[in-house]
Amino acid sequence: MNSFTRRLGAASARRPWITIAAWLVAAAVVLGLAGTVGGSFADDFVAPGSQSERAMHLLEERFPAAADGNALAVFAAPEGQRLEGNRAAVDRAVAAIGDVEHVAAVADLTIAPDGRIGYAEITFDAPSADLGIAGFAAMSDALEPARQAGLQAEIGGDAAFINSETPTSGTEAVGIVIALIVLVVAFGSVVAALVPIVLALLVVALGLGAITLLARGMDVSTAAPTVAAMIGLGVGIDYALFIVARYRENRGAGSDNRGAGSDNRTALADAMGAAGPAVVFAGGTIVVSMSALALTGMGFLTSTGLSTALVVLGAVAAALTLLPAILSLLGNGVDRGRVPLMRSTTGSGPWGRVAAAVSRRPWPYLVVATAFLLAIAAPALGLRTGFPDAGGDTTETSHRRAYDLLAEGFGPGINGPLLLVIDGAADVSGLAQRIAADPGIASVSPPQVSPAGDTVVLRLVTTTAPADEATADTLDRVRNMLPANASVSGLTAMTTDLSRHLDRMLPIFVGGILIASFLLLLLVFRSVLVPLKAVLMNLLSIGAAYGVLVAVFQWGWLQDVIGLEATTVIASPLPTLCFAALFGLSMDYEVFLLSRIREEYRASGDTVASVARGITATGRVITSAALIMTGLFLAFVANPSPFTKMVGLGLATAVFLDATVVRLILVPALMTLLGKANWWLPGWLDRLLPRLDAPTPTRAVPETARVEVGVGQ
Repeated sequence: MNSFTRRLGAASARRPWITIAAWLVAAAVVLGLAGTVGGSFADDFVAPGSQSERAMHLLEERFPAAADGNALAVFAAPEGQRLEGNRAAVDRAVAAIGDVEHVAAVADLTIAPDGRIGYAEITFDAPSADLGIAGFAAMSDALEPARQAGLQAEIGGDAAFINSETPTSGTEAVGIVIALIVLVVAFGSVVAALVPIVLALLVVALGLGAITLLARGMDVSTAAPTVAAMIGLGVGIDYALFIVARYRENRGAGSDNRGAGSDNRTALADAMGAAGPAVVFAGGTIVVSMSALALTGMGFLTSTGLSTALVVLGAVAAALTLLPAILSLLGNGVDRGRVPLMRSTTGSGPWGRVAAAVSRRPWPYLVVATAFLLAIAAPALGLRTGFPDAGGDTTETSHRRAYDLLAEGFGPGINGPLLLVIDGAADVSGLAQRIAADPGIASVSPPQVSPAGDTVVLRLVTTTAPADEATADTLDRVRNMLPANASVSGLTAMTTDLSRHLDRMLPIFVGGILIASFLLLLLVFRSVLVPLKAVLMNLLSIGAAYGVLVAVFQWGWLQDVIGLEATTVIASPLPTLCFAALFGLSMDYEVFLLSRIREEYRASGDTVASVARGITATGRVITSAALIMTGLFLAFVANPSPFTKMVGLGLATAVFLDATVVRLILVPALMTLLGKANWWLPGWLDRLLPRLDAPTPTRAVPETARVEVGVGQ
């Protein structure tokens, strides 16, 4: 791998303009195609094999008009007034909605008992996903006559919620500024700091175009671009950081009494050979772990995982080809824009002092750090997953405002009705009466019969909100009283089934990833205890992230600080999604640190000294990379979407704790205590395992520390 990345980087550096032109052409083609033939984003909330899936397939086959979620045009008169007094404006708005493409019909206005709030149901002649964000925006624009008359007018309902545009705050750019500051501090040079930023922005732009093209051939979640951009920015900057740090170090290393150092071409080739494999390993791990989300069978997670994998692949490719081309053109210019007060210091720096302290007294550090992480993780014992409904979104969105109006006028259950689907023609009056008698059911609509008369649908409005736990209990009671030819679907039933499916899948998914990580580290480091330790450390850092999410989103701690309008359940896809992402990201730091420690141990045979030197050699880059990732992820916490807030806060918490408490305290403390046992491997297993060279880490200590870098060099 070292020779491959070295040759690839050298080839790109020899023909920099051709390499850069190829990337620009590729970007122009992908972005051009995305703008012309790219697909639209829609969420697939179907749990494979569930009752709601079977019922939905039956509706799609026999009764398409009832299969797609509903949209509602919601109107509200000012306080103290009634809608009837403004009926002409409402009628003009309803007529305008009827002219929107794919709108088949708009039902008569239904007015709440207070007379102030009403809604008109909208049906389509095509799946609501075909309307896309633009279609629902057109319906919202059609409500303008009502707004001009002084009414509040919104578009709500299941279809509007599913196809809504993911809101943005613009504060995501703050993460870029944080990354730039960290890079300037790390490199002491503005130009060197800008290179990773520019590279990451190009990668994300190209990746988002590729995701739009992916949406042409499959359902891609509306959250996929946000998650992919979040992770893509982080890894794009980090991978470039590893290589640029090694390149600049090589240019100054090898100095002799005459002051001669490595020439730029050799320094770059050596950097690609040393740091390139680490980039390939780290990126490949994230690609595999995110692609593994397809194993859940959930369209929402599959599309998010594949989208993120696409962007990460682009980040790896750019770091191995585009980056060396840029560095070869910059030459000595990479050191321009020096900031004198931020130049690298001599000696081992704070990381050396941390290493010495942990090595001298490993037990106190191990106990205190473990207790700290367990305390943060404790709230995760109360983790409650579910699928947030439109009521959990920001009030900046029309579908959330519609949700509030409907709940006020008609009760919360109107926002997520259950669809009772009966296969075959039958007298359903008796069944409807039994269901209506359930305390969780507010009303049962008259039966709708398919054109062929072979399917009957009843709409059940619950007394509780779609995301309420009591609604799931009501769903179970209704299902228990159904005959064999009846089933329940609708968005509320589908998301309930989805949450339960993910709860069942999570232990299997987590177990599979942990086993895979154990085997991978076993091959790389040829040790039994090192990968076992890594598995346990991953669980600690991720558990702490889950604990923070529960405390903030379920309990409401620091709710106002992050701009959360109300407490909410943890989105059921989040634990699985975050675990996959964090597994890949933490493996980056794990291999980076352990490969350095292992190389030092091979040279000296002294476990305590090798652990200390490993931290000294890698601490600066690990800390810089973690601060960049944390800043980027925290910037997304300002996003109005609660789901985006959850992802950003969860990833930021886990990355920060993993790169500081875990990698710089827990891992060295435990390895110091284990001593030579760290590298124990039974002889029979050693003979069976194929031999792999661990990726070589980037050294980020001054030359005065004189610590060689690389395994097997």
